[in-house]
Amino acid sequence: MSNRALNKKLTSFSGHLDEQYGKKGTPESEEYEEEFEALKLGAMIQVLHKELGLTQEQLAEKCGTTKTFISRIENNASEIRLSTLMRFIRQGLDGTLFK
Repeated sequence: MSNRALNKKLTSFSGHLDEQYGKKGTPESEEYEEEFEALKLGAMIQVLHKELGLTQEQLAEKCGTTKTFISRIENNASEIRLSTLMRFIRQGLDGTLFK
């Protein structure tokens, strides 16, 4: 098979996303985007508290919540209200999600 024929069989990453989750603007695509953003947020919280030298338990204590809740946020197993996120940022993460 020629390179030209092989290239025609290739699908871009965005093509795979469209196939799996629908084109941008569809309900399926919007749901995927929301879940992806929540996953990124959880990862950012995890990286930041580790950079600050805090365990989940220490972060939870500073924010007035539980270690379990912090873990659920970091693992995208729980939704977080904006007011709760702001409290985490102010009280637990030195006022920023970016270092």
